[in-house]
Amino acid sequence: MEGQTLSNKIKTVIFRFLCILAPLTLGGVGGGCTSDWNTHYDASTTDGGTLWQAISADGNLNNFSRVLQATGYDVLLDGSQTYTVFAPTDAALSASQADSLIAEYKKQEAAGIRANDNTVVRQFLQNHIALFRHPVSSLTNDSIKLMNSKYALLTDKSLAGTDLKSTNELHNNGLLFTLDRQVAYFPNVFEYLGHDPELDSVYQFINSYSVYEFNDAKSVPGGIVDGMTIYLDSVSELHNSFLSKYGLINSEDSTYWMLCPTNSEWSRLVEEYEPYFNYPRSVAKRDSMVYATTREAIIGGAFFNRTLNPDVAFLDSAVSTQAPSAQVRQQLDQDYPYYIYFKPFAEGGIFYDTKDIVCSNGHVRKSSHWNISPYETFAQTVKVEAENILYQDTIINAVDPVIVREVTSDNQFYGKVSGNTFVEVQPETATAQVTVTFKLPNMLSNMAYDIYGVFVPATAYDPLETVEITKPNIMRPTLYYSDLNGREAQQRYNKNISNDPAKVDTVLLVNGFSFPTCSYGLSDASAKISIRSVVSAKQTATNSLTFRIDCIIVKPHALSEQ
Repeated sequence: MEGQTLSNKIKTVIFRFLCILAPLTLGGVGGGCTSDWNTHYDASTTDGGTLWQAISADGNLNNFSRVLQATGYDVLLDGSQTYTVFAPTDAALSASQADSLIAEYKKQEAAGIRANDNTVVRQFLQNHIALFRHPVSSLTNDSIKLMNSKYALLTDKSLAGTDLKSTNELHNNGLLFTLDRQVAYFPNVFEYLGHDPELDSVYQFINSYSVYEFNDAKSVPGGIVDGMTIYLDSVSELHNSFLSKYGLINSEDSTYWMLCPTNSEWSRLVEEYEPYFNYPRSVAKRDSMVYATTREAIIGGAFFNRTLNPDVAFLDSAVSTQAPSAQVRQQLDQDYPYYIYFKPFAEGGIFYDTKDIVCSNGHVRKSSHWNISPYETFAQTVKVEAENILYQDTIINAVDPVIVREVTSDNQFYGKVSGNTFVEVQPETATAQVTVTFKLPNMLSNMAYDIYGVFVPATAYDPLETVEITKPNIMRPTLYYSDLNGREAQQRYNKNISNDPAKVDTVLLVNGFSFPTCSYGLSDASAKISIRSVVSAKQTATNSLTFRIDCIIVKPHALSEQ
């Protein structure tokens, strides 16, 4: 009896030491220890051996043991790294279930899927194992991180709502718990897309961006041969560039909502959107661009980081991850807040009549009636500032470079000219008919556009000007664009157009024109507009040869009609 008491005291000292050490090692994970834990811990402590030795020797864990061995996790649990294992008993994991898991693991392994991405490992084994020791007492009520990065609530009686059969069995490399029921796997937003057969079209598209990338920081170097580092253990990790751009719905450490169209709605949207992205055949990887850009356009504005969308604000407006900040919108002089959706839960809103699925890191809102308009996302009004040299293409019969003018704060037109800056295109001679051409970036194909020129009065620069204020321009526009084979084509307009020289005048140059090809996302803008003076020598007394241009506005025709 005296020996037993001494043994218990030794175990208590060891356990208290482990409780002090564990939080220091884990950065505070696992909580503190109290004297109340002694009873729980002492009752189930065993002496020596590894977790694998204990599991393989337990006649009630045969099926779990077989899965561990088939996947190589027997070696992991027989090593020096510390784990807490929540082992399903044979009552929770039948022999046939174990056989199915082993068969699926081998199938994925043969297909080249790496161990940590194998669903048997991630969704079953790692869902029952945590790094480090996580002992329980009657005071335990902690969220622990499982090996698959899922967070699970651990109490003295349950893990993620699953009852614990036995607890706190101490071994050389960790703790062993047993369960009479498996811990249910809780998919994150991205994983759910792959589980739901009604959403697998979107999942397949996003997953096509998943690639393994070498991580030198986590790899073990073994020396340098011929100037190259040789690694004893090279580590590659799965990355997805699409999710890195739009939203990390695969991360357990972030909270996202994703609006996702069902397969039938996805097919309808692809058919509707694809004509907008008809790139010329001369564009490199043209077919791939049509495929990818069409699909990105559909769901690019459907990711919502809840950190940026608190509950109260979310009811009023849903701000997607692609929405520019108010400061950026101001810099871009955007009239419309793209990628922001107002009253999202109201009738006609983006979340209206969608099915809500709760996931481990957020929600999927499954939609069979897509309520995001192209005009809220990618089909945007494009404003080309005339003073931006990136968009100045050619200047004919005019002073080159064009003169940039600024509107001062004491001028009556201050604040009425975008950026309070405009260009003055002056003729080289007293009678020269000038032509100025601007590039039009990010044009969609088969989208009817209205194109406007914003003209500025001479008094915006010189308040004392008395002659030019009475002389309008007379002009004709010409559009240039690529045909399907990449050759330049043009559309001339022979109707004379004039402006009001006494005000900042927005003049419709082209009405409802659809470009046959797309330049969306391309660095080289194939679409251009030329504005040509048609003022004759006889008309110079009453009309101006000088253009004063603030900007060119290209607006989807459907918005002009609203």
